[in-house]
Amino acid sequence: MSSAPPTIFAPNRRRAARARMAASQNRPDAARFMLDDMVEDVQERLAFLRHPVKRALVVGDRNGTLAEALGSAGIDVTRADTSPTIGEMELDEEAPFPPSLTGQGFDLIASLSTLDTVNDLPGALIHIRRALAPEGRAVISFAGAGSLPSLRAAMLAADADRPAARVHPAVDVRSGAQLLQRAGFADPVSDSRSISVAYRSLDRLVGDLRQQGLGNVLATPGAPLGKAALARARAAFLEQGTDGRVVERFEIVTLSGRRGA
Repeated sequence: MSSAPPTIFAPNRRRAARARMAASQNRPDAARFMLDDMVEDVQERLAFLRHPVKRALVVGDRNGTLAEALGSAGIDVTRADTSPTIGEMELDEEAPFPPSLTGQGFDLIASLSTLDTVNDLPGALIHIRRALAPEGRAVISFAGAGSLPSLRAAMLAADADRPAARVHPAVDVRSGAQLLQRAGFADPVSDSRSISVAYRSLDRLVGDLRQQGLGNVLATPGAPLGKAALARARAAFLEQGTDGRVVERFEIVTLSGRRGA
């Protein structure tokens, strides 16, 4: 009998973070570079697909950008999220998709920046594959290993000799490929790309993370930083840059594969 996966992330904190993201994305100045990049990438990949897409499920498309583009191409689109807004249905990615949702299966399932914080990623990938129609394809993107090196260093400096869990563990490209194979996908592909963003303060970086649903949702996070620790974190962050600007790296891992005939 297989054991249950460890509880790394708190589902209630995850839903709350997604809800805060949805609210913040209504602001014209909200950070959205991660989601924008993922949407553009999905569209580029679709241009090379030979299998026609008639039905699509889009998860995590907070701005509706991808859904709108797919709909304009004549595709029947269903939107879903862990914390749904108007026009979206609620979806538990770690449970089998309900039959009322899957029907005959989807030709495309695009998951944007959500599966990096599920406790059972192998199970979630299996549920996605089973929800696909024969020859249907999944494109799954999230923040991966290699992301936020400057933030990680700043948090270690803040905690000094007693480091606490403050930044999420992440999946790398190699592990992603293994997970796709384990989930039974045909033609599994795992790749990554990076986005570099310059910041003049740690606080601005943290704000961008929260606006994009990338804040801390660990089940057992470290205690809040005190004034002295926060001052150390801010100083350590700026020490990693030049001319008052720190270039932070966001690594995006994308997993793709199809369900066999």
